[in-house]
Amino acid sequence: MPRLLTYRALNFILVALAIIGMAFAILFLQNYKGLEPCPLCIFQRIGLMVMGLFSLIAGIANPKAKAFRFLLWLGSMAGILWSTGVAARHVWLQHLPADQVPSCGPGLDYWLEALPMKQVINQVLSGSGECAEISWRFLGMSIPEQALILFSVLIFINLLVLWRIISNRTA
Repeated sequence: MPRLLTYRALNFILVALAIIGMAFAILFLQNYKGLEPCPLCIFQRIGLMVMGLFSLIAGIANPKAKAFRFLLWLGSMAGILWSTGVAARHVWLQHLPADQVPSCGPGLDYWLEALPMKQVINQVLSGSGECAEISWRFLGMSIPEQALILFSVLIFINLLVLWRIISNRTA
């Protein structure tokens, strides 16, 4: 068990879970089930990939400098906190009464072509009708609810990484 909790091992666990999450989203939900991701789903994926990238760099480089470890941790934590916030917003939208759900807007492709990035982010985070639809459930939970559970686990593992950094252990 102690080898599983090393700085490097924890980062590789984060990378593995990010890969599993992305594979589930792309291979199973998108390609096998034929579900197209809504803008909020895409933003959740971006945060998950950011976390995975910073964790991959940390796992491969295994820096000895505490400051460099902390910077990599900040990048990883920022990515997963972003995903968690977007997933929480997504779950909130899905639980709105039908008369309060925002109307469906143009697709993300159109927004990226027509609007500046800041406005695209604002539009996506405000949500739309397509983001409020629940198109698939597993164990009674929608996809954003499942994602919120995964992201919460990833935050916990990121906190274990921080504990390794603060405890000043080089393993």
